[in-house]
Amino acid sequence: MIDAICHELKLRKNELNTPLTTIYLGGGSPSILSNEDLGKIFLEISKNFNLSDVKEVTLEANPDDLTPEKLKFLSDFTPINRLSIGVQSFYDQDLQLMNRAHDASEAEKCILLAQEFGFSNITIDLIYGSNSTTHEMWQSNLKKAIALHVPHISSYALTVEDKTILDHQIKKGLLKPIDDSHQSDQFDFLVDFLQANDYVHYEISNFGKKGFFSQHNANYWKGEPYIGIGPSAHSYNHKERSWNIANNAQYIQSIYKDILPSQTEVLSDTDRYNEMVMIGLRTIWGLPKAGITEFPKEIQDHFAKEMERLTTENLVIEGLTHITLPPHAKFFADGIASRLFYVD
Repeated sequence: MIDAICHELKLRKNELNTPLTTIYLGGGSPSILSNEDLGKIFLEISKNFNLSDVKEVTLEANPDDLTPEKLKFLSDFTPINRLSIGVQSFYDQDLQLMNRAHDASEAEKCILLAQEFGFSNITIDLIYGSNSTTHEMWQSNLKKAIALHVPHISSYALTVEDKTILDHQIKKGLLKPIDDSHQSDQFDFLVDFLQANDYVHYEISNFGKKGFFSQHNANYWKGEPYIGIGPSAHSYNHKERSWNIANNAQYIQSIYKDILPSQTEVLSDTDRYNEMVMIGLRTIWGLPKAGITEFPKEIQDHFAKEMERLTTENLVIEGLTHITLPPHAKFFADGIASRLFYVD
């Protein structure tokens, strides 16, 4: 798999017309890779891409993978300068419900260890809205993150995916269904508490101290082009979206025939408009009004009609150049965006 990923990097070295500014190793648990494998990937990236403009290199990591030996290697021998750690919670009962491999003590310990090895740019994931997470526990989770001087927090409501253990337990009546009002209350506390502690709520699920926003994710939200390497990885170039096959064996076989195992979708005006709405309303930067004027008249007319209704309901704020959401509407961002979507 590592060799195939390195070969795909060679095959796609001329695909981007703009310099790389960020690199993100994620989409799973790349922290399980050996030091040798990580070294091979970064060597191949440096051979095939100009890295002079790269400002941020992130590694997604499980807390139990971040041993002193691993952190020393990452610090001394890789360009990684940002860690995204899947903490989820500082309570064992939450972690057991989410079927996580680490425990609460490992979650705290790995953050302190990472800081000892010079990683100051750290983001952690925290999950709210589980029936196992009381409001007191949720407040304690956030207080713990602040006490650990974590400068960026990505926080998501617990969702129940089909055919998971959690889904099975709820259907069997072993656990209560997810309570929307419980999640909404914890989201409201999240926003108020982090903003009171100098975090900027710059995207619906993301909070960062000044200077610690995720540059990589911000590029997605601003519609910049990107290349995704590896099975299932997605790429985007303003006009098209492509994605690699999910099957590992087929991916490897195709790459070694010098054939990119990907499908491509040409984005229609409707696709591009709906994506712009969805992404724009989730961010502090908002939805650019000038961008709407680039679309056909029927889309503009639909947008104007729905905006009038949303404005009357006090669900959007229309500024001179951008449209944003008022604080009370942010938990419902996706639903509000869907009202603006245009359907052919």
